[in-house]
This record gives sequence, structure tokens and C-alpha cells, in this order.
Amino acid sequence: MGQVQGETEGVRTTPGGTGRQVVKLVRGQPASDGAGVRLTRVIGTVDLPELDPFLMLDEFRSEDAADYLAGFPDHPHRGFETVTYMLAGRMRHGDNKGNVGLLRPGSVQWMTAGRGIVHSEMPEQENGLLWGFQLWVNLPARDKMTAPRYQDIDPESIPVLEADGGVQVKVIAGRVGSVEGPVCAVATEPTYLDVALPAGAAFSHALPQDHAAFVFVYDGTARIGPPEADRQVARGELAVLGTGDRVELRAEAAAVRLLLVAGRPLGEPVARYGPFVMNSQDEIRQAITDFRAGRF
Repeated sequence: MGQVQGETEGVRTTPGGTGRQVVKLVRGQPASDGAGVRLTRVIGTVDLPELDPFLMLDEFRSEDAADYLAGFPDHPHRGFETVTYMLAGRMRHGDNKGNVGLLRPGSVQWMTAGRGIVHSEMPEQENGLLWGFQLWVNLPARDKMTAPRYQDIDPESIPVLEADGGVQVKVIAGRVGSVEGPVCAVATEPTYLDVALPAGAAFSHALPQDHAAFVFVYDGTARIGPPEADRQVARGELAVLGTGDRVELRAEAAAVRLLLVAGRPLGEPVARYGPFVMNSQDEIRQAITDFRAGRF
């Protein structure tokens, strides 16, 4: 990973502006997807069906090959984007257009399904830890039938900013100070950060006031929000953030790892059927027809 030393312009570690408070805490629920992969679904449940523009967030994490070896064989998508971020293990991607790729620790694939793609994601290992996340991001109506595309991002291409107090921020999408993530030309103007806070460290990041935002803590316990109204958020919990122009993150007695994600809400009707996300039931029916006719 490329370390960016001293790039702290625009990175606030002291109060100012309006801090976003935690308005809802959600813990993921056990689920199974693909050919039987066991995972934890955090967005896309009864507790949090969606957070416009985010449709789903899954964490897959297991050292037991029986939990993941069957993988995600060929399946279709239309009308949204999938974002896969690997922490550990290896996944092989392939699709019906002959595209192939390998997701390894630290890599990201931002796939825009657009008008339709049939692809597979299969573990390229038979033992050991497989750990990562998949986020579904909606597309606006004008882009739902765009041509599919991939942004395959190697770990070495993701800048890592070092901020005050030993904080490290992997900038996957969006901007932190003068550091910009490699994901580009995405309709929802996303922020996607992987933040590591040593014990006792704090980090404050500015966000557009109209963007929806959440924090998912995947290691340790964080305190999130302005000091006068912060909340404790434990490993495996997602904090939905309210309005404001920044988010404040703190670690107390132990180090913390978390995802900070934000994006511009679309405010459009959502019609969903499995791997299809459109704006109306008529469009869903057309997606099913097109898939069955081999037009993806």
C-alpha cells in the first residue's frame, strides 16, 4: 500500500462545525448466499432494509472452509453496483464476457452492473481465513441501463494517509485532505474509507451535509459522534449517522478498525427482486425476461 506521509491538509482532528450523531445502531444478522456461503448481513435486513443509496452490506468472515468454499457461482445483476473489499483470502472473479480477475488481501472491485452482467465469485483457497465485505450501491434511473464496467483496484493502488496520533486511513473512494481514492466516475459521489485508530487516537472527517453515512466497526470498539453526544459502537455494529458536516471517531483503551462510508442519496423509487434493482415492477419484469432470453 502506498503510504502518504504528512498529507493532513483538510483532515480535522479537533472539533469544529456540526458533528454527526449516531441515530441508529444495527447489528448484522446471520445469512447465507450464493451456493451456501455463510455471512453476516448488516444492511438489507428487517432492522435496516436500506440506507439510500446503499442497498446491502455483507461481511463474510470465516476460517472454516465449509462456510465459504461453495462460493458464488454464476448469477446475474442489473441496475446497481457491487463493491467487494477483501481483508484476507483470495476470490476469483469471472463473467459471461470473458473477464477474469483475482481479489486478494487489500484489493477492491467496484463493479457497475448497469444493464446486465452474469458473473461468479469463487474462493481461490481451500483453507484459512476468508474475510471481506460486499456493499451494494444503487444507480440512478438514468444509469441503470448503462454498459457494465469494472474498476479492479490492487492494494498497491489504494493510498494510505497517515494522520495525527498514528491514525491510518485507506482512501478507497472520496477524498481525505489532498488524498483522493482510486474509484472514479461513480454517480453517488461515494466516500469509502478504512480507518485504523490506535488506542487513544481520534479522527474527524468532513462529509457533504446531504450525504447519507454510516460507520461499520469490524475490530475493537469505537466512540462515534461529538464528545458531548457520542455513542459506543462495538465490533459487528453499524452506526447510522445523522445530519452534520463531519464525523468524529475515537478509540479508547484499544485499537479500532472501521469502515466509514457515505454517498449522495438518490431519492428515487426502488423496486427489488433478488439480483435486480430497478425503479418499477415493469422494469423488474423486463429484467427477468431479458435474463431468461440471454440478453445480459
